[in-house]
Amino acid sequence: QVQVVESGGGLVQAGGSLRLSCAASGTNIRIVAMAWYRQAPGKERELVARVSGTGRTDYSVVARGRFAISKDNDKNAGYLQMDNLEPEDTALYYCNAIVESPPGWTTTRREYWGQGTQVTVPG
Repeated sequence: QVQVVESGGGLVQAGGSLRLSCAASGTNIRIVAMAWYRQAPGKERELVARVSGTGRTDYSVVARGRFAISKDNDKNAGYLQMDNLEPEDTALYYCNAIVESPPGWTTTRREYWGQGTQVTVPG
C-alpha cells in the first residue's frame, strides 16, 4: 500500500520561510511527478507548484519567485521551499504524487494525495 505524508508546516511570521516535505512510502515504488496544492478557508483548492517526470517545473502566479519545488526519486520524496511568506499564504498544503509500482512500468502509474500540512502566517 502506498502512502503519501506531508510535513514541515507550522506558524511563521510574515517574511519567514518554511520547507515542506512530501514522502511516499511503500514497497518497490518510484515517484514520477509531484505537485503541491493549497486550500484556505472559504476558498477552493488551488495548484501552487508542480514538477514533471522530465524535471520541468511550473508555478502559480502567487508562488513564482518565492517558492521552489523539487523531488528526489531515490528517496521517494519531494519538497516545497517557501520564502518571503505572506498572510495570504495561510492554508492547508497538500502533496499530490504520481507513483509507479513497480518502477519502470508506466501502466501502473497512480495518483496519491497526502492529508495536508498546515501553514499559518499571521497578519
